[in-house]
Amino acid sequence: MDTRTAPTAQQIAAHLRAANAIAAEAQRQGHHPFGAVLVAPDHKTVLLAQGNVDAINHAEAVLAREAARRYTPQQLWDCTLYTTVEPCAMCAGTQYWAHIGRVVYGMSEAALLAITGNHADNPTLDLPCRELFARGQKAVQVIGPVAELEEEIAQVHRLFWRRG
Repeated sequence: MDTRTAPTAQQIAAHLRAANAIAAEAQRQGHHPFGAVLVAPDHKTVLLAQGNVDAINHAEAVLAREAARRYTPQQLWDCTLYTTVEPCAMCAGTQYWAHIGRVVYGMSEAALLAITGNHADNPTLDLPCRELFARGQKAVQVIGPVAELEEEIAQVHRLFWRRG
């Protein structure tokens, strides 16, 4: 039986904005502008927050590994990972193995690619996270992209990728 409850639109917006603030801070520190937060089943409590580290240590993957270190799979299944941009194949796979039961993202990987083009620092894998999760044996829930926040998130990326 699935015990997960759905977040409200207000909770989704608040947590995506928090992730976007983390992404903007990562950018200020010279990293790619991606941010993620892990939220408890109450849809209020932020358990972990992470900005992008480098091309191998994406915000979502670092967060998922740390979550798996701190919490049991049973605890993580009812949690939600909020991230500014749709998780890449590496990040979605890490979330899957960490047993985090839901992801919410603000902007699609395709929209990011439209901003970055063929930038050497963003060689996008065209594999939507829904497709990756559908190949697994766990019913990871996916919410996104969130249309009302896409432009807000895209602004941070436009600033960064134009400089690169």
